[in-house]
Amino acid sequence: MQVDASEAIFGQFARITGALSSPSRLKLLDRLCQGEQTVEQLAEAAGLSISNASRQLRMLAECGLASVRRDPPRVYYRVAGEGVVRFWFALRELAHAQLAELDRIVTELVAGRDALVPISHDQLLERMAAGEVVLVDVRPEPEYRSGHIPGALSIPVEQLASQLANLPAGKEVVAYCRGPYCMLAVEAVEALRGRGIAAVRLEDGFPEWKAAGRPVQVN
Repeated sequence: MQVDASEAIFGQFARITGALSSPSRLKLLDRLCQGEQTVEQLAEAAGLSISNASRQLRMLAECGLASVRRDPPRVYYRVAGEGVVRFWFALRELAHAQLAELDRIVTELVAGRDALVPISHDQLLERMAAGEVVLVDVRPEPEYRSGHIPGALSIPVEQLASQLANLPAGKEVVAYCRGPYCMLAVEAVEALRGRGIAAVRLEDGFPEWKAAGRPVQVN
């Protein structure tokens, strides 16, 4: 029996959708959008065991969503191209448009924790050019080294209290993190305001900044 060519074609599409059918793999894909990371770093970020994370990452690589680099004893993963990042953003937008429950969950997650409206990319650039703000990347340092907004200080959120003396006096702090579903920037803004320091968060995270064609610095 001759195989219908369309079955083979749509079977290839199904490889992608199958790889995205797991919340754990979606969490890993979201983390990969931050930049290249080791299996150990990705496992910790996604709340998975190293063996489970390695297995899930291999599945993402097998269908072309992730790329692997080996530098013994470490194994590194990254997204397989900017097209993967755009696909992930499009999937998120589709989910927000079609699933009212998602908007409710996200709204409840942030509601009451950050009353001020976040600032946009253009507002950040204008205020940085005027010397009005200090920009702080509150993600883990390895993610900062993989890529960050130029001019940003690296102060992981768990180190914020001990690093307050390093913040320029008299300037509002703008915090950013991994993106719209990451609470690190919200936590940082809460902590800073609790100590009487003016602070606000960026409207989204580093991957969105990079995808918008904004300048990026790599250490």
